[in-house]
Parts: sequence; structure tokens; C-alpha cells
Amino acid sequence: MFQNNLEFAKRCDAEDTVADFRNDFHIPKDASGNELIYLCGNSLGLQPKITAQYIQNELKDWATLGVEGHVEGDHPWLPYHEFLAQNMAQLVGAKPNEVVVMNTLTTNLHLMMVSFYQPTKTKFKIIVESDAFPSDKYAVESQLKFHGFDPKEGLLLWKPRKGEELCRFEDLEELMTQEGDSVALIMIGSTNYYSGQSFPLKKITELGHKYGCMVGFDLAHGVGNIQPNLHETGPDFAVWCSYKYLNSGPGSLGGCFVHERHANNTNLKRFTGWWGHNKQTRFNMRHEFDALPGAEGWQLSNPPILSMAAIRASLDTFERAGFENLRKKTVKLTGYLEFLIDAMNDDRINIITPRNPEERGCQLSIQVKQANKEVHTRLTASGVISDWREPDVIRVAPAPLYNSFEDVFRFSEKLKQVLQ
Repeated sequence: MFQNNLEFAKRCDAEDTVADFRNDFHIPKDASGNELIYLCGNSLGLQPKITAQYIQNELKDWATLGVEGHVEGDHPWLPYHEFLAQNMAQLVGAKPNEVVVMNTLTTNLHLMMVSFYQPTKTKFKIIVESDAFPSDKYAVESQLKFHGFDPKEGLLLWKPRKGEELCRFEDLEELMTQEGDSVALIMIGSTNYYSGQSFPLKKITELGHKYGCMVGFDLAHGVGNIQPNLHETGPDFAVWCSYKYLNSGPGSLGGCFVHERHANNTNLKRFTGWWGHNKQTRFNMRHEFDALPGAEGWQLSNPPILSMAAIRASLDTFERAGFENLRKKTVKLTGYLEFLIDAMNDDRINIITPRNPEERGCQLSIQVKQANKEVHTRLTASGVISDWREPDVIRVAPAPLYNSFEDVFRFSEKLKQVLQ
């Protein structure tokens, strides 16, 4: 199927139905003006060329309308988050009233745990994957402490087996068999930042609910990468950032999902702010808090419009490309990268990401045995932007919106040169 030569890579690009979207992005260049091989969309996505205009439009409205920009202009600021709901919902497989763009990822995670982590003396433990992103682990540990529990007792880790890199679902089942009656929350990163493994979200959700647990997911490495189908999958909540595969800019706003079965549950504990209050009386200023139904009811403050403009630019790009088309390209693109790495026949190289395309997204995590960061430093000097994670892994994420098959082929050639 695949061939290890540049001509084949170029032929794949010529047949790629979404190849032209690469022209819609700014590709970083070296000092000589040559495009770098950018394979780091799992850390920071590239900037769509339309982003500047989307932001400039809001700056123009601010300059010419002042405060009236909240209700006038092409995209009034007062309902601005609503302009993102439909496209964001499509990306995560939810209903528009189940999603909202607000805050940043870990802030949203804490807000969700206020509502969905309600421990008792006997049912208080939280399960995360053992190599969860550090911020997730810090957040759940702090929640345990806040409620008076020792994280050493209250935090349970879903671990790979000895000598393995990936988590097995049957081991989570076994952990729940042993601890399920004491578990209040399962909070898993949908796609692991280190290994690139995408977890079976529906099976995890059903397992948690079977034991009366709340279930939430961190989609930081999932949104815009895999299709989590959140409404059908059925977790109680999910959170994500937007600056990785969603290309919204460094530190941009995050997103939040609350399943519609909780949409009108005013008995749920929550931290509140005025932007989550009934829109009809929000500006009266003297009403008791009246939560908006759905995910909007968890909003705190009026949003930063310039960040939302960048998100709208990216979501419009995704909408034009079609996520199904991008997902098909991801499968082929990572399959080609896998083929090229295997073709090196180098015993030092091991792909720790699952081989099954249904268990991964864009990212392949390449283990370089008995190596240190110097390997990555040389790779960077050769014109490749990728990511190093201790102790010995290079994370490579060809994003289908702007990466090409030629990018992948040239990366493999440079990696061979570095290893030699």
C-alpha cells in the first residue's frame, strides 16, 4: 500500500481532498525562509491566516463602537459565545446546549468537579490514568485535599502492566471490581498526552455509571483530533483546551461539556457567576441567581472576545474541511508515518502508540531507546519541530489540516540522518 519514496508521498498529497487547507495556515520558516517541518500541533496548533482578520474585525468594532459593540456589529459581543456553539458541538459530537467556550482547561475541570465530585465518607476516591497530564493530577489531588481526604488514599491510578506502555480496559474493570464501591469519580484524559493512546470512552462511561460513579474526560489531546461523540458516549462532563488541534492561539480559552441530563438540575452544587445567570434578567443586577439551562449555566464572567474570535476562525476552518474528511486523512497520514518508521529497521526505535488507528489520533510517540534529549536537539536543528518527553520519547503529530505526506516522508529521512 505504502512506498518509501518522495514520489509516493507527493502522489498522496496530490490525491488528498483536504490538501489545499495547508495554504490557509502560516507555516513557520527557518532563517533562510525555508518552511520547517512542523509536527507539533499536539502542543500548539498553527495559526489560520483568517485569524488576524477575525480579530481585527473585533478591534475595529471596539474602536468605532466602544461599549455598543456588545449589541451592534456583525458579531455582537454579548452573545458571542453562542456563535461558537454549533461548530464546537459538531467537533465533540454533542448538542449545542451541551457545550460552552469559557475559561481555561484546568479552571473548567475544577468547576466541573465542584458539581460532579460529591464525595461521602465511604465513596470518595477518584480514578485517573497513571500517566495523566500533570495538571489533571494536581487538580484532582487538590480536590481530594479540599474535601479532607488524603490523596495517597483517595487517588487511584489506572496503570499499564509491567513492561507495557498502554493501559488495558480490562485492568480498569478489575480496579473497579476491587474499588468501585468507594469510587466517586472517574476522570480520564481521552487521548493520553504521552503515549497517544485514545481510550474507549463509551466503555469507560458505562463502567463508571454501573458503579454509581460520575465520569468526566479531559479532551485536551482529543478535541479536533478524535471524535468523542460525547452526547452518545454519555459522560457527565468533559473539558478541553483549544490551542492544540483547534489552532486558537497560545493560552486561548477552553471548552466544557455538560450532558443534557444535567441541563436543568439546579440542585447540583456549582460555583456561580453572572454570565451563567438567566439572560433575560442578567442586567437587572438585583435578581437571585437563576442558572441558565445547559452548559451555559456554568459560565462565570463575560468572555474575552479577542480569544473567542480566534476560536471562531479555527472552527470555521474545521467546518469547511469537514471533520470526517480530516479523520480519514489522519488514519492514512499516521499509517504512512508508522510504515516509514518501521522501514528504518532500527532496534532503537519503538512506537509506543497503539497500532490500531481506532485507538489513536494524529500523534505517534516514538521511543528512542538509550537516547537522551540530544537526539531531539539535533532533529530540531535539522528543521523539524516536534516534542520531546522524558525519558526517551519524541512526540510527532501530523495534523491533517496543514501537514502533508511529504512532511511525514521528509521527517523520516531526517530522523534516519540524526540516528546515524
